[in-house]
Amino acid sequence: MINNPNQMNIAGKLARTFIDHPLTFILSLFILALGILSLEFMPREENPQIKVSGGAVIVALPGARPSQIKKVIIEPLEKKIHEIEGVEHIYSYAKESIAIVQVQYYIGEDKEESNLKLYNQVMRNMDLLPKGAMTPVIKTMDIDTDIPIATIAFYTIQNKISQTTLYNEVDKIAFQINKIKNVALVDLKGEKKEQYNIEVDANKLSAYKLSIGQIAKQIKALSLTTPNINSDNKNANLTVLSIKNAIESKEDLENIIISYNFNTPIYLKDIAKISRSYDIQNKKEALLYTKELNNATEQLTLTISKLKGSNSVTINEKIFDYIETIKPNLEKKNIKLVITRDDGYTANNAVNSLVQNLLISIVIIAILLIFSLGLREAMIVSLLVPMILSLTLFIGFMMEETINRITLFALIVSLGMLVDAAIIVIENIVRHKKEDKGKTDIKTLSINATNEIGNATNIATIAIIMTFIPMFFVGGMMGQFMHPLPVFVPIALIVSLIVAYIFTPYLVRKFLK
Repeated sequence: MINNPNQMNIAGKLARTFIDHPLTFILSLFILALGILSLEFMPREENPQIKVSGGAVIVALPGARPSQIKKVIIEPLEKKIHEIEGVEHIYSYAKESIAIVQVQYYIGEDKEESNLKLYNQVMRNMDLLPKGAMTPVIKTMDIDTDIPIATIAFYTIQNKISQTTLYNEVDKIAFQINKIKNVALVDLKGEKKEQYNIEVDANKLSAYKLSIGQIAKQIKALSLTTPNINSDNKNANLTVLSIKNAIESKEDLENIIISYNFNTPIYLKDIAKISRSYDIQNKKEALLYTKELNNATEQLTLTISKLKGSNSVTINEKIFDYIETIKPNLEKKNIKLVITRDDGYTANNAVNSLVQNLLISIVIIAILLIFSLGLREAMIVSLLVPMILSLTLFIGFMMEETINRITLFALIVSLGMLVDAAIIVIENIVRHKKEDKGKTDIKTLSINATNEIGNATNIATIAIIMTFIPMFFVGGMMGQFMHPLPVFVPIALIVSLIVAYIFTPYLVRKFLK
């Protein structure tokens, strides 16, 4: 006889409601479908998103010395920025004519809100800045775009083209990649930009009694400014004049007159070596080492970052599909490339590996249960695991979580505990079935057996969940990084209880009549 519904706990009530409900089977299929959709559309990435907020306030005061900058700009700004809630550290330094105040918030502070608070605080206190100070520039930090999800190294075949030509070609590729949906930032590392280099001979400079300032002044004088044009002609038409560029070649620079020496012009070529090459003042160098190359070769790395919450797998697929289409054309131009980072592949491979491992784990669990409970009982428990994981992933998807290495670790950690509730329920049903010896129908027996172990199983599961609750209060970088663990493990355990109470009695009634 079924227990009084008013005396039943949650386990008994769920078992009684769904054991012969016509929609229970449809519900199981719906849960599995939710899991498949969540696995397909849930963003995948290498590491969890970490909330790191910060920014820099840059204020220029032309002509001011560092000591003056510190007193009239940095100290008042620091005092006001300290009033902002959530600020952890402030780092400042003064340079000639410029002040830079860097702000770091506590990890976990909302980025958009923190940026707005910093902007408002600086703008509200503009009156504290000295006369002559320029409008502050507020540059915020964005860790989501600072960490690339893909990097591609480009290099020339046997140095057949210059590094500046390589830069020009890769810069065009970067422009096209930046158009791809959800690509946030495209940057180049190790680039050699084209420019004219003027290497002044110090001895000749001294011999002609000239200064670097004179040379710079004469070169800047080539900047042409067109005056306003008034249409004073009879028909009131506007006449557009074409002005030739001042510098179009190396020879134009060489023939700049710097000064005169006894009425003899001193040309720039007389005191300096002029070349059209790359920016030699850029001392940074990027080298590529591969098995195919005998020696290290200069390379230019293209880095791509994604928008927060977007799927690195789909973004990288679009990026590398585009790269494949232009690869033959690049080789014709003596440019080769190597993919040096692909977070999309890593994340996708990790998820696929987890699915394979879960299937193997389900098989192992089924084999072990066959010897302790029986074949059909083992199959019932094994069927519940995919439903538990499906519902867990769907809830995570609704909470805007992503699939990353910590999410997968949380699911693996909880895997052994997910079947506990189902095993307890079916083991108790089998025990009642043996003791009853067919006197009670399987429906009543399953409901009573599930109700009997409900409270104890609930308490045991809550006790396990409580061990993960303190992880919510871990601060700093580690707390943010491990955030998916205290989220997904409790969700998985609660879901395992609900699934066990609903579907175990239902499957028992279907297969253990």
